[in-house]
Amino acid sequence: MKGSLLSVLALVSWALASLDLPAGVPRSVHEFRKRHPIQPWADDPPGRQLITIRASENDTDDVSDAFLKALHAANHGGTLFLPGGSTFVIGKPLDLTFLDDVQVRLDGEIKFTNDVPFWQKNAFRHPFQNSIMFWKWGGKNVRIFGDGVLNGNGQRWWNEFSGREILDSTNTYLRPILFYAENATGLDIRGIHFKDSPCWTTFFVTSKDISLSDVVCTAESKNATAAPKNTDFFDSLNVERVRIERAWVNIGDDCFSPKSNATDLYINTMYCNGTHGQSMGSIGQYAGELSFIRNVHIENMWMLNGQHAARLKAGSNVGYGFIDNVTFKNFWNGNNEYAGFLDSCYFNIDATTCAKYPSRVNITNITFENFSGTTSGKYGRAVARLTCSPNAVCSNIRFKNFNVTSPCGGPPLIICDGIKSSIGTPCVSSSSQEAKSALANKCVAKMASLPSATPW
Repeated sequence: MKGSLLSVLALVSWALASLDLPAGVPRSVHEFRKRHPIQPWADDPPGRQLITIRASENDTDDVSDAFLKALHAANHGGTLFLPGGSTFVIGKPLDLTFLDDVQVRLDGEIKFTNDVPFWQKNAFRHPFQNSIMFWKWGGKNVRIFGDGVLNGNGQRWWNEFSGREILDSTNTYLRPILFYAENATGLDIRGIHFKDSPCWTTFFVTSKDISLSDVVCTAESKNATAAPKNTDFFDSLNVERVRIERAWVNIGDDCFSPKSNATDLYINTMYCNGTHGQSMGSIGQYAGELSFIRNVHIENMWMLNGQHAARLKAGSNVGYGFIDNVTFKNFWNGNNEYAGFLDSCYFNIDATTCAKYPSRVNITNITFENFSGTTSGKYGRAVARLTCSPNAVCSNIRFKNFNVTSPCGGPPLIICDGIKSSIGTPCVSSSSQEAKSALANKCVAKMASLPSATPW
């Protein structure tokens, strides 16, 4: 979650000046929509009751009560329709955990008020990382679809938050999560544009059978001194069977980041710009608590102008657990710091504390397969780095067809510390002269603006 200047700059850029994207890769939301049109429902029965509500007249015209009443009316087989060209302002917290077989067709815009003092006092709360949220969804068999926008109106939050991290103990206030679901089964989101979340964009808790497809997620500040912080596209806690297919993500934090206790996740085709990567974790945050992530397959990723491409994150001096059976496959890199990264000392803990209280998160059966492209040169010729805690087991970590290069020139290098057995390709200790020389050989890759101004 730690920000960087690279992440800030990346929010207004996409392609590399010195590196062309392969043919056919979309360079804008318009091109993404053209290449990946929203897929229609194949099994939507005719005759569903259609409910509509009035649109808001301005940014303070709150239609929360009408929205809630309409969902009650559409529950058990109906559809709430929010037509294009209209905005529906939500200005109070909504408990939507009662849903059962309901659809929301969003072609217009749902926009939250940016009344910071009000939401501080009235937002829903969850103890994990001291989260707050505008609303909470839940129930079973819920579909949210359309080409509309879910707008978190995050600019004021970013301005007032002034770049602090989500875990900063000196925070004077908290920022809401844009879309939160708990105890949901069979939640399907298709086509929606998640825009300008104050904090995490989505957070799924104690839920299963979650699907997101053909979605767009952006967080772009108009204030150069207040970049979006911690605007992860996907976060979760205690989830099973998650499927994400075809997503365009341009934010300032993790592109995909399941937290504690995630099982059976499949991710296919994402375009991630300015992010911290496809991240497993962080886990092991809370003392005495078991955390795990297992059975994850992530493929066909386009990772640009970010921190890392594929990474695994575990904490020190905190909980324990494991990350097991994760495959990162078909990753194209452009201007990322490391293409592959394993961090056993997360949560901004200093090196001395990490050494005194090593992580107890085991990391096993990890595959990095078919990686190409280039890094940013921040770490010289080092293109991947794996660091395992002495109190944990990191084994059967394999690199296959890993062909990432550095813009600094010379042979690329992978650094490994504490990894059991071979990773399938040469790997050297960080204390070796070879690693020190590679890390010292730094350079800077160029970045370029989008071909045209973004439309949001």
